[in-house]
Amino acid sequence: MTESTSSDQLSPYDDHRRPLKRALRLGAMGLVVVTIASLAIWGGVRGTPGLLGVLVGAAIGGGFVLFTAASVLLTARTTPSTTMAVVLGGWLLKVVILIMVLLLIKDLEFYDTMALFVTVICALAVTLGTEVWGVVTSNVTYVS
Repeated sequence: MTESTSSDQLSPYDDHRRPLKRALRLGAMGLVVVTIASLAIWGGVRGTPGLLGVLVGAAIGGGFVLFTAASVLLTARTTPSTTMAVVLGGWLLKVVILIMVLLLIKDLEFYDTMALFVTVICALAVTLGTEVWGVVTSNVTYVS
C-alpha cells in the first residue's frame, strides 16, 4: 500500500474553478437580496403588478448573468475553444429568449413596467458586481 503524503493531496486553492464557484454563489445571493428588496418596495408601491414585474425582471436580469457564469464553470475543464463556443452560443440563446419574452409580454398588463425595468437594471448590476467581487477576492494557487 502506498501512503498518501501531504504533497500528494491537492489543496482547495489548487482548483481553478474555485473563483467561478464563488462568483456563482455570491451572484445568486446578491440576486436573492435584490429580489427580496424589490419585492418589498414594488409590492408596497404598485401591488401585485409590481410583484410580478419584479419576478420577471429578476429572472431576466440576474438569471442571464448567472447563466453565463454557470456555462463557463461547466466548460472549465474543456478546451478554450469549447468554452468560447458554449459562451457565445449561450449569449445568442439568451438574446433570442430575451426578444421572445419581451415580445410576448409587451402588450400584457399583468406586470408593472417600471418595476420590471428597475429590477432588471438592479439585478444586472448587483449580480455582475458580486460575481466580479467573488472572482477578484478568491484565493487560488498561482504556482504549483
